[in-house]
Amino acid sequence: MIKPDFNKYPDGLVPAIIQDYATEKVLMLGYMNEEAYSLTISGDKVTFFSRERQKLWTKGETSGNFLFVKEILLDCDKDCLLIKVNPAGPVCHTGADTCFNEENKNDDFLATLEKIIQQRKLQADSGSYVSSLFAKGINKIAQKVGEEAIELVIEAKDNDINLFKNEAADLLFHYLILLQAKGLELNDIVEVLKSRHQKRAESGERRA
Repeated sequence: MIKPDFNKYPDGLVPAIIQDYATEKVLMLGYMNEEAYSLTISGDKVTFFSRERQKLWTKGETSGNFLFVKEILLDCDKDCLLIKVNPAGPVCHTGADTCFNEENKNDDFLATLEKIIQQRKLQADSGSYVSSLFAKGINKIAQKVGEEAIELVIEAKDNDINLFKNEAADLLFHYLILLQAKGLELNDIVEVLKSRHQKRAESGERRA
């Protein structure tokens, strides 16, 4: 287990840079003492030590905009943390996406779409189609993926490329919803593909 050197600072507070796991945008800077760090690594949400209030606080405990931990990195001097997260909403207390007044989005639209789907899962919206699917449960979501797959196969046999593209988009959209329902992201599946490719490369197999 990685462990920062809290003794490097007179107050025992190590800076923690918070970065969005999907968009790679820097969201905020907080501070952790040893107890806050222990709570963060033992749970799934980021906990800081508030220098102003002189107490522990879990980001989002009042707003609901939690920072869900994906990865924790320690710098080479062991005195600074980089924590990659999935934010459940705006990070700054002003309502901005980040404390640096940047819009938290990635040029990769799939990453942006995944974030929207995740927000619909964590914060249900009565007018949202995605939220309604999550409310119906995994069986309904899986059924929709199956239906969209069949429709795509049917369109693949015809010559209307626009209909085919639309059915392909429908399938991908519902697949992303299914991944979120299973607690996964598209990148988790990409990692599986990368691992398979690496194993084939190491074995000398040329087939994709």
